[in-house]
Amino acid sequence: MIKADVANESEVIALFEQIDVQLGAVTALVNNAGILKPQMPLVELTADRVSEVLMTNVMSCFLCSRVAVKRMSQQRGGFGGAIVNVSSAAAYTGAPNEYVDYATSKGAMDSMTKGLAIEVARDGIRVNGVRPGCIYTDMHADGGEPARVDRLAPLLPMGRGGQPQKVAEAIAWLLSDKASFTTGTFIDLAGGR
Repeated sequence: MIKADVANESEVIALFEQIDVQLGAVTALVNNAGILKPQMPLVELTADRVSEVLMTNVMSCFLCSRVAVKRMSQQRGGFGGAIVNVSSAAAYTGAPNEYVDYATSKGAMDSMTKGLAIEVARDGIRVNGVRPGCIYTDMHADGGEPARVDRLAPLLPMGRGGQPQKVAEAIAWLLSDKASFTTGTFIDLAGGR
């Protein structure tokens, strides 16, 4: 196991150098680092909190993607590859009164996904995103409401929360050759929301 703070540039560079040695050519990247802070409306958010959320959720995606693209790029001698950014349904709902900072960070990831996909498409690299929403994960406890999915599930068109395995399956598909003509797109895993 290799550990790194993926919001820290020097640690990301060192991480990929270790991957080069231990695993060989990078052909896939899943940007899934993210944090969520306790629920509160925007007027109560502090600059320090917003900065921490943006650094972890956005900067990590930027740094890891930049280093991975340098390795995957066919123009630079790489084999091409696929990047999947794990965003959130909050990117398009805005998460009012709970997680506007988190939603903003995920909206930034969506913009990066679209822009980078176009930028590297002819270099043999595909970039896509998944946007989970109301998935049964421990992350909701970080926001102060471990049973949040149970509260919101009845409001979803499908009437239930989702399982992490379904998110993993979507990511695996986007990384696979079955998605070889897919770039710059998103799979929403939010029960119809």
